[in-house]
Amino acid sequence: MTRSLSLAIALTGALAAAEPLVTSAAKTKPSSTWQDYPTRLVASLPDYKPTTDATLSTYGGIKSNKQKATGFFHAVKAGRRWWLVDPEGWPFLHVGVAAVASPGGKSAPKETWATTTTDLLHVNGFNGTGAWSDTDSLRASKQPVVYTKIWNFMSAYGSKRGGMYQKAGHMGYPKDCIFVFDPQFVTFCDEYAKRLASTKDDPWLLGHFSDNELPFYNKTLDNFLTLPKDDPGRKAVDQWLTERRVKHPDDKTLTDEKRQEFLGFVADRYLQITSAAIRKYDPNHLCLGPRFDFQALKSKSLFEAAGRHLDVIAVNYYHAWSPDPQQTKNWVEWSGKPFIVTEWYAKGMDSGFKNTTGAGFVVKTQADRGRFYQNFTLGLLETRGCVGWHWFKYRDNDPNAKGADPSNIDSNKGIVNLGLEPYKPLMQAMSEVNHQVYSLADYFDRR
Repeated sequence: MTRSLSLAIALTGALAAAEPLVTSAAKTKPSSTWQDYPTRLVASLPDYKPTTDATLSTYGGIKSNKQKATGFFHAVKAGRRWWLVDPEGWPFLHVGVAAVASPGGKSAPKETWATTTTDLLHVNGFNGTGAWSDTDSLRASKQPVVYTKIWNFMSAYGSKRGGMYQKAGHMGYPKDCIFVFDPQFVTFCDEYAKRLASTKDDPWLLGHFSDNELPFYNKTLDNFLTLPKDDPGRKAVDQWLTERRVKHPDDKTLTDEKRQEFLGFVADRYLQITSAAIRKYDPNHLCLGPRFDFQALKSKSLFEAAGRHLDVIAVNYYHAWSPDPQQTKNWVEWSGKPFIVTEWYAKGMDSGFKNTTGAGFVVKTQADRGRFYQNFTLGLLETRGCVGWHWFKYRDNDPNAKGADPSNIDSNKGIVNLGLEPYKPLMQAMSEVNHQVYSLADYFDRR
């Protein structure tokens, strides 16, 4: 037995004793060593009888415990669990896939692709799509799904301002400092947000992401101090320190407490500006934020800021085989808001890909990818603070794609391959959870 497995069993205590543990071999990258991870499956849940969810609403909500209907999606806490509420007033969990887009080229026309794809999603229990999806084509299909939109307030402004560059998974900023203190950023956001008005009355739209994976790092304070003296960001941090009577910023005066306080200050300004612009032109849909990742997921000050401005907090959750119960609890308690997991995945070595890019786990087979999906989603449902998830992503990376993000080059991330053929063992495991997601939520609530 590996040390990681022994430790996991010790930590789960009585729960582990009550639930038979399957183990799955996985590693963080192809060159790493295989490790065994305890993996909870639907079939291993004690006293749970598999039950396909009862009658669903038009949007995929569960027709039980009806809430106030507003004609659009909103979030509520009912008892101990957070829910999204669909436009008809039914509790809803957004079970989706990110980057659902046609490959183009010589494949089927977009209309045919959209119909086939929405059928595939519905048949396997998915009710929505995440970021970077072809929302126009999918929305026009006979059986639409609930969708989200991703915008690029900060990176679009940065591209106009200059100094931006591509990093793996997201855009890079000079010194890892976003331009949130530029006087022009406010007026840019107001102008940029006008395009949101075109879908403000669409009930199938869940909400808006403002950006993707901004550099909300522990060293944000230190980074801003490296900017040129005449940079608006440098002026802002100098003033911030002066107000706190820090005359000589150094290793003694720049404490971790001050670093976290400044990070919250930066995040609060960004979220206030972007959320105000979004709500001005689309007051009907949810503000989901810039999809927090990495160090941001451990920052109390950042989640407190998010709670002041967002409706639901989007997180890209990597490097965890199972959701951390304390971490997910912190997100909800710090912010007072629910969260949605907007990126996570595992890559199979039986796919023919090298799988050297991307942050997801590497596993041996497509069946193992399915076991990872079940284990992770059961953990999310157990938190009572998670209102959905988006698997990343729809189609495998295309090694021949020009200008692809460095994190999306040679990996098996999709629910379908490059020929748009579904990975059946993966989809079977996904479908099993998806078609009883509300029954599973009820199961954890009763426990």
